[in-house]
Amino acid sequence: MDRPVLEMRSISKTFPGVKALSDVTLSVAQGEVHAICGENGAGKSTLMKVLSGVYPHGSYEGDILFEGEPCEFKDTTASESRGIVIIHQELALVPYLSIAENIFLGNEKSHRGVISWNETLTHAKALLKRVGLPDLPTTRVVDIGVGKQQLVEIAKALSKEVKLLILDEPTAALNDEDSAKLLDLILEFKEHGISCIIISHKLNEITRVADSVTILRDGKTIETLKVSGGELNEDRIIRGMVGRDLEHRFPEREPYTGENAGDVALSVEDWTVHHPIDQQRKVVDGVSVNVRRGEIVGLAGLMGAGRTELAMSVFGRSYGRNISGKVVKDGQEIRTRTVPEAIGHGIAYVTEDRKHYGLNLIDNINRNISLAALEKVTRRGVINAHEESKVAESFRKSMNIKAPTVFEGVGKLSGGNQQKVVLSKWIFSEPEILILDEPTRGIDIGAKYEIYTVINKLAAEGKAVVFISSELPELLGMCDRIYTMSAGRLTGEITRQDATQELLMRHMTMDRPNHEEAGAGA
Repeated sequence: MDRPVLEMRSISKTFPGVKALSDVTLSVAQGEVHAICGENGAGKSTLMKVLSGVYPHGSYEGDILFEGEPCEFKDTTASESRGIVIIHQELALVPYLSIAENIFLGNEKSHRGVISWNETLTHAKALLKRVGLPDLPTTRVVDIGVGKQQLVEIAKALSKEVKLLILDEPTAALNDEDSAKLLDLILEFKEHGISCIIISHKLNEITRVADSVTILRDGKTIETLKVSGGELNEDRIIRGMVGRDLEHRFPEREPYTGENAGDVALSVEDWTVHHPIDQQRKVVDGVSVNVRRGEIVGLAGLMGAGRTELAMSVFGRSYGRNISGKVVKDGQEIRTRTVPEAIGHGIAYVTEDRKHYGLNLIDNINRNISLAALEKVTRRGVINAHEESKVAESFRKSMNIKAPTVFEGVGKLSGGNQQKVVLSKWIFSEPEILILDEPTRGIDIGAKYEIYTVINKLAAEGKAVVFISSELPELLGMCDRIYTMSAGRLTGEITRQDATQELLMRHMTMDRPNHEEAGAGA
């Protein structure tokens, strides 16, 4: 495993006004799992797009050697012909085609221009068996979950006789079980001599599968750590990524001491939501929760527990049918039948899917920040452009959004900076209750710390915060109380002092709520 299968030498890449990569070097050994770590905007994905031909030869400086030979890839087809295949974070499958059709799309099994379906299905079945996917190759991609779609992408890569597989945030949208299966598959490929490059912010996964880790910071190679040398641990990786030790991964919070400190700001009582299509199925079943002023309350649960469904249904009934129950703010029942009605009552919801629901990716920072409270920069029905830009600039500075101006397109920003724009948008609306759904998903440890700091500041100002997260250490580090859900039901309420990962997981996997234990931490 010592002979390099890939060498990238002195790679530099410049975009207008930004130097994304500066003299980056990378070496991957034959049959090695090589991780690339760095904060959002460090240049990880850009480097992989250079390698795979997304950014063609001539658009960057430096040299690429694969299996000892210089390579000048003009597109992804050229790199795939050499056995280099990249699977992007945003999966590139056609939902209404079958698994088999997706696997061989652009690489069809045909004779004299006619597709051989028998050969296609036979080969697809063999590839699905290899990646451990039991579904029939005729199954439509739209009918399988995200975890299985990731396996289809890998089967597609294997159909191209992959020698170097590049995975960009492969587990970002997967639950723990699917993530574990995918990591096991990567280790299996390693045994068969396939080299892998994995980009991930989940450091526990990296330390589990990687042989080496290259750390990028500000578009430059900082160092490469080897697991064999005993250098590979989460704290060491973090130090390389952010340039300093993060002794405390979660910032200290000043308690709120206002007159109404401890008062219940929002309570949701006996809340029930039915599935929007299968209206016989309850996705939230009789849930009652509350959050006090100056408090951060966590909401924990496995995939399908009903956390997001609860949040979206409370926020203007954005999800579900046949919704029943009460929403009470400051002791008075309120109506939140529409999103404007919820916003009018001082409720804000930061969605878990910032790209689809949280941002307008084709617009700039300026307009995205003002979207939720346009009336604040409007005079007689006309937007005051100067005032709008002034507001956006103040958030760009206070939230440390890394962009040259507020007129930068949001789609060009890194994930962490996009999340800061989403938070800025809702903070500008001056809410009293913030519901944060996976606010740090897919962002690096440094950006997480900055967002934690913002959340703590909001709580210290007397805002009531509901914090939904799939990362148990995050909930334990940030929350005063944690509710647990399973299969749409509330299964526990645990105080910060009593909470442990083991206790949370026990409540999150209950078939039925244990009412005696559920109220123990109240």
